[in-house]
Amino acid sequence: MARAPLAALSTMLNRTSHRTRPLPALELAARPRPWLRALGLTAVVLAGAWLGLLIVGNVRAPVGPMDTTMALRPSLQGGTKINVSPLGALTLDSHVAPVRLDVNVDQLDPLRSQALVDHPERISGLQQEVARDVEHGTLDLAVRSCVAVVAGATALGLAVYRRPRRALAAGGLALTLLAASGASAYATWNPESVLEPRFSGLLSSAPSVVGNARSIVTEFDVYQKELARLVTNVTKLYDVTSTLPAYRPDPSTIRVLHVSDIHLNPAAWKIIGSLVKQYQVDVIVDSGDTMDHGTAAENGFLDPVRDLGVPYVWVRGNHDSRTTQHYLERMRNVRVLDDGRARTVAGLRFAGIGDPQFTPDRSAAPGGEASERLAGDRLASALRDQRTAGSPVDVAVAHEPTAARETDGEVPLVLCGHLHHEGTELLPYGTRLRREGSTGGSGLRAVERQYPAPIEASILYFDRDSRRLQAWDAIKLGGLGLTTAEVSRHLADENRPGGPDASHSPSPGSTDGSRSPSPGSTGASRSLSPRSTGPSRFPAPAASATSP
Repeated sequence: MARAPLAALSTMLNRTSHRTRPLPALELAARPRPWLRALGLTAVVLAGAWLGLLIVGNVRAPVGPMDTTMALRPSLQGGTKINVSPLGALTLDSHVAPVRLDVNVDQLDPLRSQALVDHPERISGLQQEVARDVEHGTLDLAVRSCVAVVAGATALGLAVYRRPRRALAAGGLALTLLAASGASAYATWNPESVLEPRFSGLLSSAPSVVGNARSIVTEFDVYQKELARLVTNVTKLYDVTSTLPAYRPDPSTIRVLHVSDIHLNPAAWKIIGSLVKQYQVDVIVDSGDTMDHGTAAENGFLDPVRDLGVPYVWVRGNHDSRTTQHYLERMRNVRVLDDGRARTVAGLRFAGIGDPQFTPDRSAAPGGEASERLAGDRLASALRDQRTAGSPVDVAVAHEPTAARETDGEVPLVLCGHLHHEGTELLPYGTRLRREGSTGGSGLRAVERQYPAPIEASILYFDRDSRRLQAWDAIKLGGLGLTTAEVSRHLADENRPGGPDASHSPSPGSTDGSRSPSPGSTGASRSLSPRSTGPSRFPAPAASATSP
């Protein structure tokens, strides 16, 4: 009789067991997926390595007479940043890797500095001493960084996973990541980056003197003066702190200040005046759009040009009218370029053409790029005529880049503007196109954007004998209400270390790759464009017998 209840109980247990079989499957589904675990481990490795570098990844090292702190920091672009607090920072594109080398100059050691003063003969060996100090410092930094990333990633891994094996795996991955970054930096190391540094500085007193954007409106004259003082201070500091062994302009160098697209910003004249004095500029080139609407009522804005103290070469932009042009033509120090006419100013021969379009009031129907190309063709034809007459042009000027490109092969250098951001382009037939940004910070358009457009200008250095561009400094200031500034040095290719020899410049029409010297030449000519993809169509001016 007892068998029946036992059978029923057995049946119930079997049903219960059958119902509970899916539970292990549910447990497996709840476990994290492999890619989520890998993502979590990666986050732990990166965060731990970063914390390790921040906490113990610094090395204090003497570099010459200075006490410095070196550190590696995560970065998407790599490079080297030398901080000279509170004056500013020098940035070098030294390598491409997910880590950046930061060098903070803490102070000058008084004993080592005094030793240099007492024994000036030691200065000759200072460069080798600094190189040794930097090498020792980076070796110490590499060892400490390895320890820092492994310790940081291991400690964080232990805190998160609470398993020694996982923590050690995190430390090993961090060390592998740092080693791969070091290999990438070594493979992409660019020692020539020191030749083209970027200096950025901050005028610490400007916020208290200038105030916020609202006070700029009411005290605009103060703001203009502070901007001029800012660019003077930063360029002086750049000249003192940067060492550019490949190119140092000598007193005979022709210095040209290139400005463009001022667009009725009165602060531009203070900045231009400061740059003229600071760099001892010989001539200013304005590639147009000085005005906004080109009306006669705006002409008074141009009066400060008379007081700049140097020649002012100007071409008409699409915001400049014929009325603007006629007003400037009456100023004694202004040289208006149009229709390809050439003028010799400060030892350089310029030729240019005004923009064929006048867009503010639509009084002339715009012809688009076709009219710009036609204007460029007219300028190129005038350049050929000048060369045939034995007076080749050194610098061509147009407002619009489309017109400027049509001069390729007819002139070594062409300057333009219009796009409100600077840039340099080497055209197929060897002409270098240099486009300037807006020296007026885009004028009133600056207040239409979330961030004001920067104020940009350039100093161009020309050899007086060959009349060729040797280098240029690109200057960028923060826009309306900002007080930051940046100066970067750029070298022409023929002036770089190990650049092409002058005697290997190709001659137009030659089959052996050699260039015949111009008539009356007593020295070799310099190649303008070693990277040019086509034959150069303009002869290089001959260097004098006394030039190096």
